[in-house]
Amino acid sequence: MTNTIFALSSGAPPAGIAVVRVSGPHARAALESLAQRVPPPRQASLALLTDPQDGAPLDRALILWLPGPGTVTGEDLVELHCHGGRAVVAAVETVLAAMPGLRRAEAGEFTRRAFLNGRMDLNAVEGLSDLLAAETQQQRRAALMMAEGHFSRRVDGWRRDLLDLSAMAEAALDFSDEDDVPDAAIEQRIGAGIAALAEEIGTALAAPSAERLRDGIRVVLAGPPNAGKSTLLNALVGRDAAIVSDIAGTTRDRIEVPAAIGGTALLFTDTAGLHEGTGDAIEAIGMDRARAALDAADIILWLGDAADLPRADALLIAAQCDRDATRPGLQLSAQTGEGMDSLVTTLLDRAAQLLPGEGDYALHARQRARVGELLAHVEAARHSDDLLVIAEELRQARRAIDALTGQAGTEDMLDRLFSGFCIGK
Repeated sequence: MTNTIFALSSGAPPAGIAVVRVSGPHARAALESLAQRVPPPRQASLALLTDPQDGAPLDRALILWLPGPGTVTGEDLVELHCHGGRAVVAAVETVLAAMPGLRRAEAGEFTRRAFLNGRMDLNAVEGLSDLLAAETQQQRRAALMMAEGHFSRRVDGWRRDLLDLSAMAEAALDFSDEDDVPDAAIEQRIGAGIAALAEEIGTALAAPSAERLRDGIRVVLAGPPNAGKSTLLNALVGRDAAIVSDIAGTTRDRIEVPAAIGGTALLFTDTAGLHEGTGDAIEAIGMDRARAALDAADIILWLGDAADLPRADALLIAAQCDRDATRPGLQLSAQTGEGMDSLVTTLLDRAAQLLPGEGDYALHARQRARVGELLAHVEAARHSDDLLVIAEELRQARRAIDALTGQAGTEDMLDRLFSGFCIGK
């Protein structure tokens, strides 16, 4: 990382202020060329920025000099707080691009340098990625917990425990014939420590899914034709997302509509009516897709008969209660609004059980897989009576932690992760 990179790190112009960051070994020289001076570290200073080629003024801006390694990237860092007009930003970037040793940053390169310089681990990077993409308050809170390193600190605790347990196991193996290492006592401590660690890791593995938090709780509306599914969907999302008709079989394929209700991301799926079929091939495909949606659902709103509930936890909806108030289930009418508040409350209550609570984080599929590997090794050590096996499983558990934090990650995976960041982050 000998290059010095620069990029606009604030929103696209025009804006009130534009923040241009420069990171790398030539950052100080770049600042001195632009402002003819370098202010004291970490003190904002007003300066006239000029083109070092001809002295032409560019902008009057606040400048910050942040010497590494105590910066977000772990490198020397400069921030230029300019006026946010397009012409100003373009002029400053053009001058920076002409300086020797400087180049424009690639997507996610500032964060990647922070990761490579040990300022962030892979879990915090993933949290930052989620924070940038957050659209609901729940997504923001969970992503901020991950980005701020709450999960990473927990993983560091596991690493310390594993190192202590490994040291005890090696001591029991290497010095078991010496009087100052009581075999029975140390093996009991190792067993108790492994059991406690396995319980803690298992609890963490039960954390909610980040994908569910990001994509929304999958709420599937299902039932026979003309049960009121599409009308209910439109009422829930507040717009005409699905075609409503008295003609049976109007919905022939599933319709997915994302919506945020009460700060919770939900993904509603309207499905084709389920019945015995008429021999129509397209209709059969629609019903197959409806059944697949039911299999993947987090919450099912069943608008059919109680005897046909597709799953024990499906929510029985007595829709169109303005026409028939005798059916069992949650009485509601999407036309009159009766029962809709109760349905929304029930949906949010169920969704809350599937999402991280206040002060909690959610785990990505990658993190869950790595934590699962870690737990498997710890459990293998827990159920072994052979100290050699225990020591090896603890060593493998430490390797799983390295993969979890990114210390043993693959370059391809890192490329995919950082390519999803914006330029300047």
